[in-house]
Amino acid sequence: MGKGDRKSKRGKIWRGSHGKSRPKSIKKKKTEGKSKEKSE
Repeated sequence: MGKGDRKSKRGKIWRGSHGKSRPKSIKKKKTEGKSKEKSE
């Protein structure tokens, strides 16, 4: 769990890559207009 670890946030910053621990853009979860129910 350091700079060499690809899965840790610190390792992602050191490598300059992105992923689950360090996403490129922070997506806000808004489900106002859309519902999960399927309209048949």
